[in-house]
Amino acid sequence: MVFMTLLLVFVGAALGGRSGMVMAFAMAAIMNVGMYWFSDKIVLRMYKAQPVTEAEAPELHGMVRMLVQKAGLPMPKVYIIPDETPNAFATGRNPEHAVVAVTQGIMRILSREELSGVIAHELAHIKHRDMLTGTIVATIAGAISMLAQMAQWSMIFGGRRDDDDGGSPIVALVMMIVAPIAAMLVQMAISRTREFEADKGGAQIAGGASGLANALLKLEKGSQLVPMTDAKPATAHMFIVNPLTGGGLMKLFSTHPPIAERVARLNEMARGRR
Repeated sequence: MVFMTLLLVFVGAALGGRSGMVMAFAMAAIMNVGMYWFSDKIVLRMYKAQPVTEAEAPELHGMVRMLVQKAGLPMPKVYIIPDETPNAFATGRNPEHAVVAVTQGIMRILSREELSGVIAHELAHIKHRDMLTGTIVATIAGAISMLAQMAQWSMIFGGRRDDDDGGSPIVALVMMIVAPIAAMLVQMAISRTREFEADKGGAQIAGGASGLANALLKLEKGSQLVPMTDAKPATAHMFIVNPLTGGGLMKLFSTHPPIAERVARLNEMARGRR
């Protein structure tokens, strides 16, 4: 995040000066703060998630209640997504307004211990306030991308005007190409780091790492057999396993670390090495 901030300052000086940087940051902040406050409603509607009461899903509610007590968190709202792809996510701007959502598919293929590990992982995201972290990072990355776009339009329609805040046109051209890619790579790296931390925190909440490790292997295979057809890139980072498929460069820009690496770390925890 420090690197992202320094990158924003450097790109701002190279492309838009102080005024351009402030304008881009303000625009990105407005959009991402809106997402921070309303993302739970947006993403739940996007995936047609339905709230379930304790009477409708007593076992699921009981599992969530037991885990939030261990985690020291308020009881979140519980939703079920009518999709056979096995997956789950958590959302909400803070622990007091949190939501845990699971698909129908994940409830069909996981054992109680495995599902408990998955829910504990999502509660760890809530406890770590990863929604807030993701919003801050997205704001900085968005500001950098907007600065690059502003500079491109400026060059197309009027040429670039150097001023006291500006720099070399060559540096600006390089920044227009490199900066958004660098910002995206850092953003994805932070997302992957938060997944590792949620795995670790989830194993601690669940009282063991083996359930989550086994669940991740099943979820990876299940997502390949029954892919989520309406998965959106903008929300892929929220799920416990990436609902988007792709290889090559797609792995570099993935919001999730490789399942094999996550499972290896969890197995080391189970053996008492972490």
